[in-house]
Amino acid sequence: MADIINNEPHIVRVTDFRIDADYAAWLSEIKRRYHSAQIKAAVKVNIEKLAFNWSVGRDLVIRKAEDTWGSGVVEQLSFDLQEAFPLDRGFGSRNLWNMKKWYLFFSSQEAMEKLHQAGAELQHANNQSIIKLHQIGGEIESDFPPVLGLVPWRHQVNILTKCKSIDEAIFYLKESVLNGWSRQTLDNSLKANLYKTHGKAISNFTQYLPEVQSRLAQEITKDNYDFGFVTVPADYKEEQLEAALEQNITRFLLELGTGFAFVGRQKELIVGGRTRRIDMLFYHIRLKAYVVVELKVKPFDPEYAGKLNYYVNAVDELLKGEDDNPTIGLLICSDKDETDVRWAFTGIQTPMGVASYDNVQVASPSNLLPSAEELQERIRLVEEELNKSNV
Repeated sequence: MADIINNEPHIVRVTDFRIDADYAAWLSEIKRRYHSAQIKAAVKVNIEKLAFNWSVGRDLVIRKAEDTWGSGVVEQLSFDLQEAFPLDRGFGSRNLWNMKKWYLFFSSQEAMEKLHQAGAELQHANNQSIIKLHQIGGEIESDFPPVLGLVPWRHQVNILTKCKSIDEAIFYLKESVLNGWSRQTLDNSLKANLYKTHGKAISNFTQYLPEVQSRLAQEITKDNYDFGFVTVPADYKEEQLEAALEQNITRFLLELGTGFAFVGRQKELIVGGRTRRIDMLFYHIRLKAYVVVELKVKPFDPEYAGKLNYYVNAVDELLKGEDDNPTIGLLICSDKDETDVRWAFTGIQTPMGVASYDNVQVASPSNLLPSAEELQERIRLVEEELNKSNV
């Protein structure tokens, strides 16, 4: 029985109740349904607002508003809408102009086809933020591409104003959805021109990975990595570059891209009773696979491919779990030649990619830390000076 407390029907004291496995399962199911409903509601609200912005932009274009009512029509429309809806934001004249530009940018037949393809790919990615995308879009009676409804308006404006092509814009739209990018993350990616380098590593992923996994593996690798956040000596060696990257692991993870988790540096593997060490080992959450990263401070050499192949196979045998996808290898060199890489990959059936790096900061001798011996010598000299002054 449940008794009402203080005549308030929403506050009850349970006096006769027994929790069992069936009740716990039922409660869990209700919670799951409610969480799903929350997500659907949030997606639907966003898509409705964006569909409205699309319709305003379409009206301004199709009605030829400036020719019909004069060059000041957008400013007048902004004034009238703000007067009619004083509590709502988003009716500034600049925002209305953005709605028109947005419609013009994405309404061509080519753009619509690519947006439809992007929507299908996102559905296939099984991302939780993409809940019944086509069903929700179908409820909106317009030509609005539902995939656009998955990204907030301010994200859309940033993409619109900084992207020069439909392909570039769709790239940032998809990344924003798949990785849950904040506006700041999107801005940083736009400034870094991530589109130009993202997914351009030379690889054999398409030959040796399933289609979905190979596409994702290609997307998460770059042609070139910017190591401008590390400082090394002028004649630095591989272990010094590794150490600098590990000391700046947060920045390195940001440079690698969303989804990478650091497992360790010089990861030890025991093979045939001998110790083998991987330069750096990562796990990619979306790919659900280990990523072996080998660093070379010299240009690519064909023999590097054989060593990386060995480490990828070793990780597959010793670390990969039943639910993990095949391990991939990524070799990052100071430079590379595509022909060299392609020929070196011939006959190798493990998924691997090769990229380059640049912008490493070289420290001047005066900025380098002294060695232990130098520190001891300096301490000895200071102590001598102190003893002399005390005499």
